[in-house]
Amino acid sequence: MSEAAEGQELPSQGSDDGGAVAPVAGDLTVTASGKSGSECGPVPAEVHDLCSDMFAKTTEYLQGELLATSEEYSLLEKLNKMTTAKYSDMSALSKDLTVMMDELNGKYQNLQPYLDQIDQLDSTVSNLEQAAYQLDSYSKKLEQKLRQLDKR
Repeated sequence: MSEAAEGQELPSQGSDDGGAVAPVAGDLTVTASGKSGSECGPVPAEVHDLCSDMFAKTTEYLQGELLATSEEYSLLEKLNKMTTAKYSDMSALSKDLTVMMDELNGKYQNLQPYLDQIDQLDSTVSNLEQAAYQLDSYSKKLEQKLRQLDKR
């Protein structure tokens, strides 16, 4: 005899609660009220255990994924805090450097007249040095002429 003849309802047949029947995984049926058709009989213990194991492992996997995501966000938060602290330190350092540069520029401006005098002295010393070389050269020529006159 067929399964339909034994009192089990086929997926394409209506249910006794008057709702529509939706086929689900083989001969198991679900009615519009959300109840599974009891026409298929009790679920074997092995299937129940496998389903429980699947749900437990799925739960464990999802919890692991959520934990990993949470840890990644915690790491990102720590990195952001460290970056903020580093940029704050760099900002303070650049402000200090700006103050020091302003002080050095002020000191340089104060020294500028003295540096200009040093440049003028250097120019004068260079001119005097050239004059001394010319004088030395002229005196050597005079000395040679005097020796020539003495020899005659």
